Amino acid sequence: MLQEEARSRTTRHETEMPTFLTTKDVQDLINVDRSTVYRMAEDGRLPGVKVGRQWRFPANRLAAQLGLDAPPTASGEPAPPEPEFQLGELLEPDGLQSIIELLGELIGLMAVATDMDGRPLTTVANRCGFYSAFAEQPGAAEACLQGWRQLAEQPHVAARFVPTHLGFLCARTFVWVDRRPVGMLVVGGVTPDRWPPDPASLEQIADEVGVAVSTLHDAVAQTYDVDPDRRRWILRELPQFGDLVSRLATARHRLLAHDHSNLPERTAS
Repeated sequence: MLQEEARSRTTRHETEMPTFLTTKDVQDLINVDRSTVYRMAEDGRLPGVKVGRQWRFPANRLAAQLGLDAPPTASGEPAPPEPEFQLGELLEPDGLQSIIELLGELIGLMAVATDMDGRPLTTVANRCGFYSAFAEQPGAAEACLQGWRQLAEQPHVAARFVPTHLGFLCARTFVWVDRRPVGMLVVGGVTPDRWPPDPASLEQIADEVGVAVSTLHDAVAQTYDVDPDRRRWILRELPQFGDLVSRLATARHRLLAHDHSNLPERTAS
């Protein structure tokens, strides 16, 4: 009798155990890139639990959240390993800044490196006049952070120019370590096809960054005019810089991981 009750409890427990999906499962399910899945999990748009550095998503709660008729099934594929370090920990600030300065000079646009939350890891190189008109204002940092965070959430991997809430165009490429994005290289300050902004839009930007409308009006012509051929060239070359930084970051990650694995084990005193 007791054995039957125990078996019944075990069967019931196994039945109630939720199925957990990997980040890759969720990527395939909702057709977004890995960084967007991370972002949605962090801010609560996707139900998930973090186990170490990896996210796992309960299939039943995910089905309810997405309005699915039945819980999705796990693929069973092993999740790609998560790096132990982020971009800001892998590359020295001065070295990363030098790369960004070179990127801005060669591409001919503003350039900055950020983490996957949009937080800048370098200063903005090769500023255009429009950006410089508000860059030192207290509200500018938060405004730029918002724009860079939106770039991280874009559901495409390939580099492309997209409009920002500050008016000009920007593009980004990811820095990868072990198939996971750990940062971004962002270039921008490009004049959109429809420019300058209308008075209401310019006033909205001025309010957001904390400067007078007249200040932006005086600088509105100081963005980078880039013809279509040049834009295509930039979008071809930008990922090459991303690959370069990815190689450096990956090499540093492996070195740190190797050093960590060779640390002597602590013994109880």
